[in-house]
Amino acid sequence: MARIILTTGGSRSGKSMYAQKRAENLPGSRLFIATCPVVDPEMENRIARHRRERQGRGWRTLEEDLHPEAAVAGSPEADVILIDCLTLWINNVLFYRNTEGSETTEDYIAERSLFLAQTCKSHAGTIFVVTNEVGSGIVPESAETRLYRDLVGRCNQCLATAADEVVLVSCGIPLILKNNEY
Repeated sequence: MARIILTTGGSRSGKSMYAQKRAENLPGSRLFIATCPVVDPEMENRIARHRRERQGRGWRTLEEDLHPEAAVAGSPEADVILIDCLTLWINNVLFYRNTEGSETTEDYIAERSLFLAQTCKSHAGTIFVVTNEVGSGIVPESAETRLYRDLVGRCNQCLATAADEVVLVSCGIPLILKNNEY
């Protein structure tokens, strides 16, 4: 059974770097599951920079913007997995469902999130999952933005409940919110 470590924080808080460094301190093969699609040149440059940062550190990268659970299930050989990030995954799900004309509800996201958590739990290694903390800001002006915030919040709650450890990173400093030892 996997150990799940959920790392959260605000944008540019250092959460991804924290999770990556912790993952790199563990032995075994490493898999980075990237949920961010290339949508413009600026994002393409960010993705390239992140790939360079992992280069030579033993990472294999798998890009999966809609089904990170399938990437986890399809990688039993990975001892350490880092999924970065749930916030972009929720964005992608919302975007694709909107283009199909399907409504995305909190219940739908909770179901998908719990399935991801169960898939991670059935893995044999350690899984780091990165997400943004979106509930500490102001109430967004538009209904669509409020929905997105609510979906990410619900996803985070589901993963935090399933996680063995939850770390909030603020200003590059990790704060342990939950730690269930083996």
